Amino acid sequence: MGNFFGRQRNAYVRVSLPAVCFVWQIAMIILFGVFIRYNEESDAHWVEHKKTNNITSDIENDFYYRYPSFQDVHVMIFVGFGFLMTFLKRYSFGGVGFNFLIAAFGIQWALLMQGWFHFLDHSTGKIYIGVENLINADFCVAGSLIAYGALLGKVSPVQLLVLTLFGVTLFAVEEYIILHLLHCRDAGGSMVIHAFGGYYGLGISWVLYRPNLHQSKRLNGSVYHSDVFAMIGTLFLWMFWPSFNSAITDHGDGQHRAAINTYLGLASCVLTTVALSSMHDKRGRLDMVHIQNATLAGGVAMGTAAEFMISPYGALIVGFCCGIISTFGYLYVTPFLEKYLKLQDTCGVHNLHAVPGMLGGFVGAIVAAAATESVYSKEGLINTFNFEGKYADRSVGTQGGYQAAGTCVAVAFGLVGGAIVGFILKFPIWGDPADDNCFDDEAYWEVPEDEETIPPVLEYNNHMIHKHQDIAETNFSVEQS
Repeated sequence: MGNFFGRQRNAYVRVSLPAVCFVWQIAMIILFGVFIRYNEESDAHWVEHKKTNNITSDIENDFYYRYPSFQDVHVMIFVGFGFLMTFLKRYSFGGVGFNFLIAAFGIQWALLMQGWFHFLDHSTGKIYIGVENLINADFCVAGSLIAYGALLGKVSPVQLLVLTLFGVTLFAVEEYIILHLLHCRDAGGSMVIHAFGGYYGLGISWVLYRPNLHQSKRLNGSVYHSDVFAMIGTLFLWMFWPSFNSAITDHGDGQHRAAINTYLGLASCVLTTVALSSMHDKRGRLDMVHIQNATLAGGVAMGTAAEFMISPYGALIVGFCCGIISTFGYLYVTPFLEKYLKLQDTCGVHNLHAVPGMLGGFVGAIVAAAATESVYSKEGLINTFNFEGKYADRSVGTQGGYQAAGTCVAVAFGLVGGAIVGFILKFPIWGDPADDNCFDDEAYWEVPEDEETIPPVLEYNNHMIHKHQDIAETNFSVEQS
């Protein structure tokens, strides 16, 4: 087995990548034809539905309520996550391009998987979709994109499609367990999305450990312009995170409160990240890695408790703590994981998603358990925690316990599922790059030649000649430069 898994890697995907894309897309077409239909608000029978239900205006169609949030979430998935991964000096095509590929396939598979678990009409055998399904599909694929961050530059596009296939499937299962069987509340996905996605990526990365990855060390870093591009992703994510956490909350106060709490948590997180980053450097300089990533941890941690009455100052406290924890993770935990646990985490998803997501789940559990009727009102408690039907008699303390259990389920699904998928991806049939060819776009992309540059010494001499025409010669030489 050691000889089998230790075979020489070959990044040739001319057959496997087109085959997987064509076959899986055709499969999506067939499955959509069999199962997927428009729901009552997107079907042409909407006119009849309005009359039957005494709806007087098209503005009451859920599209007009949800679509602005869907737009923001969609931008986060394709632009925010994509550009956040362009920090590597020679892997920008792979960062944003493979993010595009994962998301495009993932949202199709997610509509089916989530539909079978949550929206299947057993009387007709069909899945009826609308704008809320599109938001949920984006949420679902976010877990696989987070996992990609841990593997950035080390895997082939075929492996990424396999990762997404299993990642979306696992996501749908753990989401069903957490949200339906345990009846947890997790509007922004601290548990379901971030904790699962982070630990899913870490589990895969641990199994796919490369002892000779140092051969590509020269490319595992950034340059000035790549960090600027990555900062674009950070800013898109940071600005739209309130929409992400509030997109599928209940109409009214829940969505309003989720946006406010996330907004404040993110703001607080920035200041503590900057403070700790500056304190670590002897000259007080900031590290762009911290600013690009740790500043977002507050949004991750606010996902579960966003719609709860955590209070504005509580949101600031969560952001404050997560800024410190995430920055500390980039400074000390990531090097420790690679050195002692043989876990290579390219983007540091452990510090941005896994740990803040887990903490966010436990914060939600504490806030839920501490909820009182005086703070929420009786109707407010019922509405916020959906204490209706068979859950009408559930106490807030019991709800807090289930919230904590849901967090553990997400972490377990991520770690165990990631280890299993990692073993599948370890087979030498996927066209992954060799150890000395990681973090390089040339393995899978046609890369244009770098623009020819003038040697610095000639630039200097030309500049001096044009600026001071009276200088006939200079003592500056190539040897001195």
